[in-house]
Amino acid sequence: MKKIELLDSTLRDGAQGEGISFSVQDKLKILKALDEIGVDLVEAGNPGSNPKDLDFFQQAKTLELHTSRLAAFGSTRRRNMKVEEDDNVKSLLKAETPVVVIFGKSWDFHVTEILKTTKKENLAMIRDTVAFFAEKGKEVVFDAEHFYDGYKADPEYAMKTLEAAKEGGAVSLVLCDTNGGCLPMFIYESTKDVCSRFTDIPIGVHCHNDSGFAEANSVMGIDAGATHLQGTFVGFGERSGNANLAILIANLQLKNQCACIPEEQLVNLTPIARRVAEIANVTLPNGMPYIGTSAFAHKGGMHIDGVSKNTSSFEHISPELVGNERRFLMSEVAGRSLIIDRIKRISPELGKDSPETKQIIEQMKRMEMEGYQFEGAESSFELIIRKILGKYRPFFELDHFRVIGDQPTENKDISNSAILKIKVDGTEEITAAQGDGPVNALDKALRKALEKFYPELSAVHLTDYKVRVLDSKKATAAGVRVLIESSDGTEYWTTVGVSTDIIEASWIALRDSIEYKLLKEIERKMSAYF
Repeated sequence: MKKIELLDSTLRDGAQGEGISFSVQDKLKILKALDEIGVDLVEAGNPGSNPKDLDFFQQAKTLELHTSRLAAFGSTRRRNMKVEEDDNVKSLLKAETPVVVIFGKSWDFHVTEILKTTKKENLAMIRDTVAFFAEKGKEVVFDAEHFYDGYKADPEYAMKTLEAAKEGGAVSLVLCDTNGGCLPMFIYESTKDVCSRFTDIPIGVHCHNDSGFAEANSVMGIDAGATHLQGTFVGFGERSGNANLAILIANLQLKNQCACIPEEQLVNLTPIARRVAEIANVTLPNGMPYIGTSAFAHKGGMHIDGVSKNTSSFEHISPELVGNERRFLMSEVAGRSLIIDRIKRISPELGKDSPETKQIIEQMKRMEMEGYQFEGAESSFELIIRKILGKYRPFFELDHFRVIGDQPTENKDISNSAILKIKVDGTEEITAAQGDGPVNALDKALRKALEKFYPELSAVHLTDYKVRVLDSKKATAAGVRVLIESSDGTEYWTTVGVSTDIIEASWIALRDSIEYKLLKEIERKMSAYF
């Protein structure tokens, strides 16, 4: 298999994405996750740009990494300056990383119009900076910024920038589609040209997603001869984002005879991707290939029937290969057989003609008439089955709750308060919490009260919250459907609530979420015991 060296830029390029703000601890956690799955290089920031990155590099030195090597990122020296006098260059040394990524201009337009220097001086800047770090014993990866646009405008000069980096001692040359506007065939042809001219040094590709081709362009670059690949692990980054390494790892390793990560780590692709997204406070699109919750979800009755007979009928790979799972969605088009399958998971002895089965189906129909929808909220449906079958017990009783809203408020992050009283096995607990909105406050108050009895809830939190108005013609009297996605950092589950009161609907979904987690925790402990 063709070995591909991966460089993950989640902590540098990814940090430039809108809404992303990593703490030092966030960056350390993501570094551990990337090391765990087997990423070769982790580009962790620019120590010359902010003190936080420098602090991170100091703390990262205490970590024991098994597969990943850290890389600091910075630019070539400034024009008309000695390399050893450049503050940015000196700050890169302070990071004390074994690898340094240096970016330099490969587009003559940027050289003359943005840097305001000559093409000759730009080549010297590249050569001098790479040589400086190479002489210090660093492995230098050269990122040829705007290479593909430069290749379009003046291919020979773009090639000269690569030559300058090679002469300076770079260990690899990376071609960057910095504006993200190139199409796959152009990436293939130009990368192939570079690989034919530079046969004794690894060539890499770094693609952005501004035209929606980041992953396709990356694959074309690899097909053209590149052996070094850059991206961010779940694709977020500046503007439209970067090439998604999780998707690329799966495509290249499963379909293109390329070795990206250790083979035994491929099953951890989905869990690690979701962990990275969780730390970054990013919600992964459900339909994200390979790792999304809907990537292997089937709704139509014919599709479900086909997959039940032979999974390859509607799945391009087995979801287990990448650590994901197959899901059959509860809906009006899913078919009676799916409902029966859900019931059998809890009570295998029941069949389609069992009285309990008929009772569950009738209950589902009644609730759907009220506005419930169990597609994507299988956790709530499982609780309904358990209640009807007598395989459920409440973990707590609600006495009452009150939500108080403050408008206007000086602190926009704390706009609501919740006071709540519950009972657990006869013991009462009263608590209060503040939050950003009524549901957030109620969620915090409930978990705060229950953690005294169920410490495992400390890891549970909401990851998504959706509201759907069921009948807009009734205006403010309309019913609402609330979907809540929760996570404990490893597993994800979704619950649903319906009411004409949005707070009550949210409470129903929130209650189900907590009870589902506690139910699964008991089953996990029993399974481990027996």
